Amino acid sequence: MTSRVVSLCRDLVRIPSVNPDGDPGTASTGEKACAEYVAHFLTGLGAEVVLEEVLPGRPNVFGRFPSRGARKPRILLAPHTDTVSVSGMTIDPFGAEIRDGRLYGRGACDTKGTMAAMLAALEELGPDGIANLGAEVHFAGFMGEETGQWGSRHFADRRSAPGYYSLAVVGEPTECAVVHTHKGSYWCSITTRGCAAHGARPELGENAVLKMTPIIDALYRDFLPLLSAPEFRHPVLGDSTMNLGMIFGGTRTNIVPDSCTIRLDIRVTPAVHRRGIAEMLGQFLKDHGLSNTARLTADKDAICAPLDTPPDHPLVQKLAACGKGLAGAPWFCDAAWLAAKGIPSVAAGPGSIAQAHTADEWVSLEELEKGVRFYRGFLESL
Repeated sequence: MTSRVVSLCRDLVRIPSVNPDGDPGTASTGEKACAEYVAHFLTGLGAEVVLEEVLPGRPNVFGRFPSRGARKPRILLAPHTDTVSVSGMTIDPFGAEIRDGRLYGRGACDTKGTMAAMLAALEELGPDGIANLGAEVHFAGFMGEETGQWGSRHFADRRSAPGYYSLAVVGEPTECAVVHTHKGSYWCSITTRGCAAHGARPELGENAVLKMTPIIDALYRDFLPLLSAPEFRHPVLGDSTMNLGMIFGGTRTNIVPDSCTIRLDIRVTPAVHRRGIAEMLGQFLKDHGLSNTARLTADKDAICAPLDTPPDHPLVQKLAACGKGLAGAPWFCDAAWLAAKGIPSVAAGPGSIAQAHTADEWVSLEELEKGVRFYRGFLESL
């Protein structure tokens, strides 16, 4: 017999909610249908629910549960409703097939599994149980986390005030460890320009690819060690990292390339973020005499601050006691945007990040059940 949390997760996986940015791999994009499913579920538990459109046809879903008693802390449960592309998947992305103790499908792990566990925990408590908890419970399903994090940004700008929320628990697959700190991200492009010419007479042109080679060499020889200096090291996260993820230039083998671009993914510690990664990189290029030949452009959709919620926060400690303790992460998530507006925030939920975004994404049924106990145990401990 299928348990309630597994049934909920299957329902959610069967609703396509693919982020439309890039190559989604399907025409069924956007979070509206998933948000509407969650809205109906929350309403059935007595929550006051609204859909708040962030981008056309792409709403957040927000629910506020009635609560008895005054001066209670407010807890926000906040998974995201979008998934990454289904292009290249080796399973039916929306089939929600169960085999060998696993539930397969896009979002099963990231983050429809955490969402199902949160919803199942709330359903087990029921309207009266939720109202009598030692905290007032709110739920937000954020759209657009996978690119741009527009849902959490929108929420943070409109529904946060200093001291209003005591803790936000963002649903991410952490095996129920409490990620209280994660690296920030800075994606950027560096472009060099040259002059095209016939490949048989390269001396008549100016090769933009060759202009890029000393930049790449300097970045890895000198800039990466700068990011890894001891004063920037974090006790949990370690050092910042840099990945040269893309390089492209030229149009044909027999034409001298007139442009070359590299794309960098830099994951930064809180100390590097405070120093200013854009300023550090710009100054580095200038100091190495490269700023006149290279143009630096930030990818604003992929810039996120680090998360660094104090691990000794009382509610963080309570949550950690219900799961697998405290942890850090090299990835980033919606929690950073909430924290930037003064909401103490962490990421925690069932499933492993190792299964997220994979061609055969899955979550174990055991993890889903563990997630329900984790969230319910925390809420009942307040």
